[in-house]
Amino acid sequence: MSNRFKEIDTNSFKTEIFNDIGKKWMLISAAKPDGSINTMTASWGGMGVLWNKNVFFCFVRPQRYTHEFIEASDRISLSFFGEEYREALMLCGRKSGRDCEKIKLANLTPTNQNGDVGFEEAERIIYGKKIYAGKLDPKSFLSDDIEKHYNGDYHTVYICEIEKIVEKE
Repeated sequence: MSNRFKEIDTNSFKTEIFNDIGKKWMLISAAKPDGSINTMTASWGGMGVLWNKNVFFCFVRPQRYTHEFIEASDRISLSFFGEEYREALMLCGRKSGRDCEKIKLANLTPTNQNGDVGFEEAERIIYGKKIYAGKLDPKSFLSDDIEKHYNGDYHTVYICEIEKIVEKE
C-alpha cells in the first residue's frame, strides 16, 4: 500500500454507509495463503457494533469465485472508489476471476500485505478479520419478498471485526 493512504481511527470513522455501499458499491476482496487474490463488486452489506466490536458484514454467494478466497482466508477487505471507477466496478461484478484477469482488465492496482488486500485507486479501504460465517437460511426469512432474490443459491454472510481503515490523503 502506498503512503498516499492514512489510517483513521475506527471509533471516529464517519461515512454515508447507505450511499457508499448501496449506490457507489464496493469491492469485497480476499487472498489465499499462496498470495493469489480475487475481488467482486457488491452493493449489499453494512457496518455497526456487534459483540462489543466495530464490525462490517458482507454477503457472498457460494458460486462466486471470491467465495473460495474468503473461505481460505481469515481476512476480508472492502474497497470504496470514486465515481470515475464505476466501469471498473461494473467489470469486476460481471466478470469472474476464474475466466479472466479481471483486476488487470479493470486497470486496478492490487496490494496484498499479509492477507490484507487493497487497491491503490481506492478512496477508502476497510480491513477486517472474520469472526462469523454462516449461510442464510430461507426458513428464517420473515418477509415474503426476500425469496425473489434467490434461486436456491443463498449467500454466506461474513461478519468481520474492523481492524483498520485507511483513506486516501
